[in-house]
Amino acid sequence: MFPLQVPPLIEKAPLVGHEIAFPGFNSFSLKGSVLPGGAHPYFAVMVAGSGPTDRDWASSVMPIGHAGRDFALWLQSKNIGSLRYDKRFIGSKDPKLDISLDAQVGDIQAAIRAAKALPEAKGKKLLLIGHSEGALLALIASKDADALLLIGLPGQSMAKTIHAQIEAQLPPDTKAVNLEFVDAMLDAVRKGKPDAPVLKAGVYPGIANLPKSFMRPETAAFVRSTLDLEPLAMAERVAMPMAIVWGDKDVQTWKPATLPEALKPKAIDLKDSNHMLRKELRPRSELNGANALSTYNDDTPMADLSPLARWLEKLQ
Repeated sequence: MFPLQVPPLIEKAPLVGHEIAFPGFNSFSLKGSVLPGGAHPYFAVMVAGSGPTDRDWASSVMPIGHAGRDFALWLQSKNIGSLRYDKRFIGSKDPKLDISLDAQVGDIQAAIRAAKALPEAKGKKLLLIGHSEGALLALIASKDADALLLIGLPGQSMAKTIHAQIEAQLPPDTKAVNLEFVDAMLDAVRKGKPDAPVLKAGVYPGIANLPKSFMRPETAAFVRSTLDLEPLAMAERVAMPMAIVWGDKDVQTWKPATLPEALKPKAIDLKDSNHMLRKELRPRSELNGANALSTYNDDTPMADLSPLARWLEKLQ
């Protein structure tokens, strides 16, 4: 058990959280943190985004702070308790570990079962919250939840998003050769090829290294399974209560210019919010994948989440 620092204007007394372990897909042991809530009728399960991102949305390879922890505390201030957990590969050095789509979706479903068994969730409905790639996985795993909150849901397939993210950062005279390499790599992943495309002159080192992430034997099957999924089409088929949240300063998974009519009422726009729900005051036109990281850290306050708070207040 550990005391949590909650601002006195939000809660009169410190609330207490605790850690749990529970069996995930194929009985793989998962670890998580539980925060109690209050009178709200929902309890939340939080799914982190892509890569080695832990339960707090912190990363071992990038200085991105602990936005997931802070968001869980914000939920708690709205009387919503939560379970957030480390993905199965956090801390693992086993190259044979199963991180397939089935395994990761199975872990989310296991987390939902674990949450429903908690005293903190007794008598409550289940709100499944996914961030970024976690929003896509939450869509797939949502059958046992009662409501969905998708934060930074990719507005197009992973393949199209990767292409667009890279294209936006390339000088015009280098786009052709670099995007040709990226698209060839994605096609190799689709076809299950083990080798990276031929490297041509003019391909930037960072782009030349992408196959190390996308074509690793231990991750290739997961990437192939999710590469061409279209999140918005999947979201259109959701019948349960759902909100999709996008920050207007998010340069990783931004709100699409055009939304399907069925999703327009479900979209929540956060002003001056980046990908990690932190405040970003620079103009969107000045931001890119590299300089945006400077406001991902814990020193940056959270953005104004009041539009989301209003949706949560109405969630029954």
